[in-house]
Amino acid sequence: MTTIALQVNRRAVEISAEPRTSLADFVRDHLDLTGTHLGCEHGVCGACTVLLDGVPARSCITYAAACAGADVTTIEGLDEDEVTTELRAAFTREHALQCGYCTPGMLVSARDLVLRLPDADERRIRVGLSGNLCRCTGYVGIVRAVQSVIEARRARNIAPLGDGGRTVLGPAGSGRAAFNGDEPRQVLLAKAPASGSAAPVGIPDFTPATILNQRFALPHAPAKVFAMFGDIAGIASCLPGVSLTAPPKPERVEGQISVRLGPIATSFEGAARVERDPATLSGRIVGIGTDQRSHSATQGEIRYHLLPLDDGANTAVELSIGYTLTGMLAQVGRPGLVRDLAKRLVAEFAKNLDRHMAGGPVDQVAAAELGGWSIVSEIVRARLARMFGRVFTGKRDAE
Repeated sequence: MTTIALQVNRRAVEISAEPRTSLADFVRDHLDLTGTHLGCEHGVCGACTVLLDGVPARSCITYAAACAGADVTTIEGLDEDEVTTELRAAFTREHALQCGYCTPGMLVSARDLVLRLPDADERRIRVGLSGNLCRCTGYVGIVRAVQSVIEARRARNIAPLGDGGRTVLGPAGSGRAAFNGDEPRQVLLAKAPASGSAAPVGIPDFTPATILNQRFALPHAPAKVFAMFGDIAGIASCLPGVSLTAPPKPERVEGQISVRLGPIATSFEGAARVERDPATLSGRIVGIGTDQRSHSATQGEIRYHLLPLDDGANTAVELSIGYTLTGMLAQVGRPGLVRDLAKRLVAEFAKNLDRHMAGGPVDQVAAAELGGWSIVSEIVRARLARMFGRVFTGKRDAE
């Protein structure tokens, strides 16, 4: 197995896969991005077309390992793309799809043509789409749809990009991927650790899909709490289900977190970076992780800010927890359930942290995997209490 680190739809991903895994199988089987379709699996039909560093490429004949460090965009990552939105509307208007199987790859290729072609020349459009086969429509509606989008954009004085954003020639995925120096991708892969683990990569910033705010107090001075937050190993020992897998450094902390919620057990392995600002007694932890069992990936961000209480004798810890979840777990990770779970985790963390700062031994405050049934029962009790509280409150109001 080889750990492959790359960006998929603007999100950092690190997942272990066989070196022979194609990029199409990687995004479909490991990330559940099934909008990328497999047809011929010989690079002929174009159903599997994705963007690699902004350039259309056949994902069925591209090894995922060859794309390490690249920026991959599947059809799901183009939901808010301006050109793709126009193309979708045009495909509907011009009856350019029937069964829809070829449509994801067709849209990716058509988007490239819209960006590059100076005018809506039918012949150039047909040549540009010749690598995408459609068994239903006969191409007339497809060509007409692409023509209409190009004409509309040029009428709005949107100039074409002659190279479609291509800045360098090279293997698929090498267009804008950031590497150290000018070494070709093959050399960098050859330097990967023999154990199959990934070479350290940067932890990127991201925009969380969901943000939860939590607050708790500690009976310790802010300066002491801030110093404790700088002890990465100590903080990890206080976090339920967290264990470090390598000596921690602020720029990269490797570890895993295990959580069991009823019948669902997850174990996310990944890495994080730690930022601290002593002037404002605040900091940030940004991490990425994957759960192999469910083929899910997550990005997380914890921002903390320490405020003095009781003339500086105690400390209020304000937390902002942001995350983005993809894969199978995203289908069951409802915000309400995650919010209840986060509240429980923060409460356990606050209790462990207080005990640790008071001199308690680390092996007693370190929390192992959370038991799910206790969490579920607590969530059910809390929700029943809220529900009956609303009922009784409503009755009193009515009286």
